[in-house]
Amino acid sequence: MLNAFTLVNGRLVQQEVGLDAPPGALAPVWIDLDSPTPEEEAWLGRYFGLRLPRDADEDDLEESARFFEEDNGELHIRSDFLLDDDHTARNVRVAFILAGKVLFSVHGEDLPVFRLLRLRARRIPALIEDAKDVLLKLYDANVEYSADALEGIYDALEQVSSRVLRQDFDDEAAGETLTAIAVEEDLNGRIRRNVMDTRRAVSFLMRRRLLSAEQFEEARQILRDIDSLDSHTTFVFDKINFLMSATVGFININQNKIIKIFSIAAVALLPPTLIATIYGMNFRRMPELDWVAGYPFAIVLMVVSVAVPLVYFRRKGWLR
Repeated sequence: MLNAFTLVNGRLVQQEVGLDAPPGALAPVWIDLDSPTPEEEAWLGRYFGLRLPRDADEDDLEESARFFEEDNGELHIRSDFLLDDDHTARNVRVAFILAGKVLFSVHGEDLPVFRLLRLRARRIPALIEDAKDVLLKLYDANVEYSADALEGIYDALEQVSSRVLRQDFDDEAAGETLTAIAVEEDLNGRIRRNVMDTRRAVSFLMRRRLLSAEQFEEARQILRDIDSLDSHTTFVFDKINFLMSATVGFININQNKIIKIFSIAAVALLPPTLIATIYGMNFRRMPELDWVAGYPFAIVLMVVSVAVPLVYFRRKGWLR
């Protein structure tokens, strides 16, 4: 899908573009391509002389390959943008090409950060003045989106904490809690990676000295926002570790209760087993032949030998 945007009275307006015709009188400031088709790529090549990169989805690019400038002046940037939907959180690679006064963005999935920027640019006048403003506003929206996702982690961990502190915290609830903690830990890690990548991209733009004074100050503000998120992600990481340790501790406690039951049963049943073993030995004269109460006496003795340890354990509080 190809979306072209131009500036009209200080607002970002989507421009109708036909693949069989040039862009028209209004020069676009931003062209966004979501899973571009071969026809759309050919259109860009004809009217902009642009060749789309094939490495936009590769995750093992080195820094020299993610931020570079072509001989013709094209600036290439590869950045990760967070996508936190109902299924799973992931980082989506986006390829930016700043060619002259036009910013080209290529990605394989529709990203909420891009939708948010388009909505704001249509409603707020003078928000964007050129292609570099579009790039900075995308990074700014990406940091804000990461902050919203981080707040979602806070809310989810609050629910996990209340679940852990319940008195009826059994093994089934512990398993569900571990799953929820693992999901939030994965999202927190992706947020850290996302803001780290955004920091690198913004720093690269600042080092290239392509930004105006206002844009440079905006870039510094983005870096300050990222620094504030770092402390929050660290706190969330520590809280996740605490909840993980607490949950595992409760699981161990429940397992120890089961082991304690078997230990008490083994100790309590040892005396009657010993009595039964001795009584069942081969004697020259069997007790039940000379003593009518032989068997009842042995049974009573076995019951008493079980009751005495249980009473002792109960007074010690080991049966609770």
